Amino acid sequence: MSIQCPTTSDEVIKHDEGLCPKPVFCSFYRRELETLYKVSQLLGRSLDLHDTAREVLRLLHEEGRLLYGMICLLDNDSGLLRIIDIHQDEATFTKNVSYMPGEGIVGAILSEKKLIVVPRIAEEPRFLDRLGVYDPNRPFIGAPIFLGSNEPVGVFAAQPFFADKFLEDNAKLMQMIASLIGQAILLSKAVQEEQDKLREERDSLRRRVKRQHGFENIIGETDAMRLVFDQVRMVAKWNTTVLIRGESGTGKELIANAIHYNSPRATAPYLKLNCAALPDNLLESELFGHEKGAFTGAVSLRKGRFEQADGGTLFLDEIGEITPAFQSKLLRVLQEGEFERVGGNKTHKVDVRIIAATNKDLEAAVEEGTFREDLYYRLNVMAINMPSLRERMDDIPELGRFLIGKIGQQQGRTLILKDSAVRLLMRHSWPGNVRELENCLERASVMSPDGVIDRDVVSLSGLPEKTLVGVPAQPLPPILKIPQAAAEEPAEDNAWQDETLDERERVIAALEEAGWVQAKAARLLDMTPRQIAYRIKILGISVRRI
Repeated sequence: MSIQCPTTSDEVIKHDEGLCPKPVFCSFYRRELETLYKVSQLLGRSLDLHDTAREVLRLLHEEGRLLYGMICLLDNDSGLLRIIDIHQDEATFTKNVSYMPGEGIVGAILSEKKLIVVPRIAEEPRFLDRLGVYDPNRPFIGAPIFLGSNEPVGVFAAQPFFADKFLEDNAKLMQMIASLIGQAILLSKAVQEEQDKLREERDSLRRRVKRQHGFENIIGETDAMRLVFDQVRMVAKWNTTVLIRGESGTGKELIANAIHYNSPRATAPYLKLNCAALPDNLLESELFGHEKGAFTGAVSLRKGRFEQADGGTLFLDEIGEITPAFQSKLLRVLQEGEFERVGGNKTHKVDVRIIAATNKDLEAAVEEGTFREDLYYRLNVMAINMPSLRERMDDIPELGRFLIGKIGQQQGRTLILKDSAVRLLMRHSWPGNVRELENCLERASVMSPDGVIDRDVVSLSGLPEKTLVGVPAQPLPPILKIPQAAAEEPAEDNAWQDETLDERERVIAALEEAGWVQAKAARLLDMTPRQIAYRIKILGISVRRI
């Protein structure tokens, strides 16, 4: 191996043959290269300069012959140059020492933005000797630390071991090390800014998700829904297993989301799995994971949902559809929190809260022998029964307006749900529950070019083809039942028929027309007495006593 001797430009030195005419010089430059390499390795260990500064300065003191190295960085708040670390033999100084820009030799390096070499400190009037560690008879070198701009952010200084030899070379070495320190700081700042941005985005998403799954986004004023809200609030703060029961489309997943995001595990993982969507062999792999080579196609180890949700919550939808063969495998992890991956023999223990949901009659399945009784009792610790939409018809107006607002936001326009459409919606049996209601309103919004959804638009969306509550499907009954006497009067005299009035004004007009008899007003508005009583309550109407 042969390299160009750094001391001369025309001599080729064969170091492996020992032919170098100036071995002292070559030894110095080899040590210089080794020092740069080791400094770069140390700076690469951590993005925080405070973690690596001490090791870098120790290396330079012991191997690089740069004594009592010091790193100072500019404090943006105070504008002072503060020492973040210095190598010294004894802990006789305080890191609270600081310099103003231009103050002393260290401040001059910062303000003048250039390398300063002092052959002998004792002869430099700007040297303040605040630290008391430097030899006054040795040189002093300080290099500004840049971050790729013309403004320095700090100073790197040290005392060379040799008083006369290699002073200029030591200065170049320190300038290169200062550049490495600057690059390390620049990378650290970039990573810190990215981390702060990601952290802010994460916190923003968490707040948004919590708002989306808060209780205010679950619509319901009926007694049945109030009971559900009370149960969710009580169970959310504990790790109890929850079984949510109800027909398809009643909002079981929405309740599961509210339980998790209002629990102490809100910031932990939250995973969902539809148990009816996978056969047993895939369901086992999906929940418990598998080892590499466990089956054809298992080319690598894969963690299952239980491992991924460790410390958080796992929502198992359609739990009633799993087969008896898989029920026994699920029972163990629910009881003991232990399982083995498919193809493995190592037992893994996890801490996962289980929220299950089903629309199946589990009691009947237990009687038939298709669902294990012990698994049923393990799941049915805290049962929450979701009422069907037929059992909470008084929630339809508020639900409809909430869903219309959601659909309008998706479509990027304002949608208006008229009271005539609401009354028609309240006459439907809703076998598909809230999901069917949302689909109906979305169809109606698509068929409404001006964004106004009234009775006719809802009818065009296909609702009359459904079975209506208490009335034949065809022909569609009128929106309002008008008594014969009222029908003979001019339409303008019946204010409650005016579709331009809001709901509160129309209810008041109907009550006045009926002499404040709620039953008569209900018939005028094509409502049940219970429905008009609910509206009087939520609209804040004071009922006159006749």
